[in-house]
Amino acid sequence: MARDFGTRFMPEMTVSTFEGEWGPIAFQPSDKLTVHPGAHVLHYASTCFEGLKAFRHADGSVKIFRMDKNIKRFSQSSQLLCLPAFTDEHAGQMITDVVERFAADVPAPPASMYIRPTHIGLEAAIGKAAEPSDTSMMYVLLSPVGDYFTGGEVSLRLLVDDTGMRCGDDHGMVKGGGNYASALKHIQRAIAEHNAQQVLFCNERGVSETGAANFILIDGNELITKALDDSFLHGVTRDSLLTIAAEKGYTVVERDIGVEELLERAKNPDCEAGLSGTAAVLAAVGTFIYEGKDYAVGNGEPGPKIRALREHLNAIQWGQAEDTHGWLTTVA
Repeated sequence: MARDFGTRFMPEMTVSTFEGEWGPIAFQPSDKLTVHPGAHVLHYASTCFEGLKAFRHADGSVKIFRMDKNIKRFSQSSQLLCLPAFTDEHAGQMITDVVERFAADVPAPPASMYIRPTHIGLEAAIGKAAEPSDTSMMYVLLSPVGDYFTGGEVSLRLLVDDTGMRCGDDHGMVKGGGNYASALKHIQRAIAEHNAQQVLFCNERGVSETGAANFILIDGNELITKALDDSFLHGVTRDSLLTIAAEKGYTVVERDIGVEELLERAKNPDCEAGLSGTAAVLAAVGTFIYEGKDYAVGNGEPGPKIRALREHLNAIQWGQAEDTHGWLTTVA
């Protein structure tokens, strides 16, 4: 996988500040941001973000994938963090303005332009640990990214953890920095002690998600994934893949699945598992690690079902398959 993913940025970003009302959208250099050391975001994690992509099609046009869905989730995260509300139109304008400005820099597939809208609490008030920030800032960064699978497909090793937690059960649907930070210690321990790439968190209701992606299991013609609740992130890529899977004839089941059932199903030769997210779209899982023992998923290698779902979604994003759901927004 590309380890430098998301480390290059376009020289400017769009910015808008809330001080009683939202100010105009402006461009400013993307390599610096002036924030008071007492800003709410730095002490009380009042920050959330989104991740979406713009793609260059063969006719030269530039299209953003599922911008409306990402903006809705961005707004939801902001509300749950008690950050100032914004309209979908305002956030959408910030995104399209910056993508239009750098449309010529959007690379051709399999590369893309990663878009990172961010919302932070600005108020300098270290006494407001139990109160929200009255002022805030939104900005939108652009990062040209290559193919996530540089070097070819891999089969991920996941540590199945039924004791740790990625984040608070009632906070999982927030795409906030604190949720990712709280998962880091578990992930780093899994890497050091089990040679795993990620942790699959399982609460009392069963399999949830990893530190940075949603989880799906395909057993025969059945695709199983956790039903939406407030304990985990409602992935846009997840939603897209479930829609495609149903159209391909899979029986899509959204329900809880426990560790025992997970490991039992993994024994089936045609069983496949995957992690879905904006960056990788859908990455294959080859091994579960539980209580010190490795459990191969199917034959332990990337399988044709996971690959076909990823390729179908990529084809829509890249303009190589019809966008029958209106998922693409043309910006240039």
